[in-house]
Amino acid sequence: MPPRARSLTALLALALAGACSSSPAPSAARPTQSPPSASSSAAPAAAASPSPAASGAPAASTDLYAADHPGLLSREAQQAKPLIYVPDDDDATVHVIDPATFKVLRVEKVGRLPQHVTPSYDLKTLWVDNDMGNSLTPIDPRTGTFGKPVPVSDPYNLYFTADGRHAVVVAEALGRLDFRDPHTMALQHSLHVPCSGIDHADFSPDGTQALFSCEFSGQMLLVDMVHQKVLKTLELPKEGGSRPKPQDVKLSPDGSTYYVADENSNGVYLIDAKTITVRRFLPTGLGAHGLYVSRDSKDLYISNRKGASVSVLSFATGAVRAIWPIPGGSPDMGGVSADGKVLWLSGRYTREVYAIRVSDGHLLARIPVGGSPHGLCVWPQPGRYSLGHTGVLR
Repeated sequence: MPPRARSLTALLALALAGACSSSPAPSAARPTQSPPSASSSAAPAAAASPSPAASGAPAASTDLYAADHPGLLSREAQQAKPLIYVPDDDDATVHVIDPATFKVLRVEKVGRLPQHVTPSYDLKTLWVDNDMGNSLTPIDPRTGTFGKPVPVSDPYNLYFTADGRHAVVVAEALGRLDFRDPHTMALQHSLHVPCSGIDHADFSPDGTQALFSCEFSGQMLLVDMVHQKVLKTLELPKEGGSRPKPQDVKLSPDGSTYYVADENSNGVYLIDAKTITVRRFLPTGLGAHGLYVSRDSKDLYISNRKGASVSVLSFATGAVRAIWPIPGGSPDMGGVSADGKVLWLSGRYTREVYAIRVSDGHLLARIPVGGSPHGLCVWPQPGRYSLGHTGVLR
């Protein structure tokens, strides 16, 4: 990612220096075992894998996203102020947009190189991931008020374990996953990873494992999120002669397939969720980047960052059924509105935000914002709890 490339020197210096550093999650999703000791060096003690009920994972269902359908806002999400939060890499700001009027309400200053805005596991906080600022800025979703930054090393991205016990900071430049307290962000355990450019992920149906993309080395990592260790490294095959550069990851509603957007290969890899092997590759568009499931769980929206378009893939047929053009655009990260009617995406290289009507792909608005908008967050969204990123809810 171009904005990060010019900042790697500072982050590598941080790595050499060894820098490290709200209320409880819903009781129904809390495990019975005690958390591991808060230590930055010792690996967590082995623990039994949590049951689906204990981990907060859905009960047996043919749709993992059943809790994400329109109108299914949790009690906490119902109290949130409907807003669109747009982090700007270049300007160290977050633009706050009114989704009803498509107007920028205000611009908030945050830490250097904000990458994503991430809902907390309990949906009570939104976190701005200030990568080069080495901090997370909390936002109160009920009011949209920005709070005091919390020191955290290299938070390129942020996830949460499915039992709610850990925040997982994706420290991309430092080459590790930092397991932290989900409320205080105190470091518990650092897992160093055997790949380069770890950045996006999605979780297995029971939440005990996660598949991470490594964009600079063209690999995927399967991570045991209970024992906090790497289980498998998958080398993605070349498509069209280009070295793979995997980006976003999304599990199919039936839990059988991970879809991995690849910016260099211009499409998505379909990975068997049980064997973690590549089934096939599907071309979708230039610079395939972000992946978002429709609110009815029927389609996957794929933002083609270099192709100025969004591809709509049908889960039922496994084929692209429509392509929505965004003339001169650069669609990147975002999310789907709570009612499922609008897909919101940042325009990474065009200094704007797109609102797209999902019934027909009509571009409702192009909203001017700052230099390099990235991990846009739509809030509120349906779902019982957040697994992180810009809104991976189950």
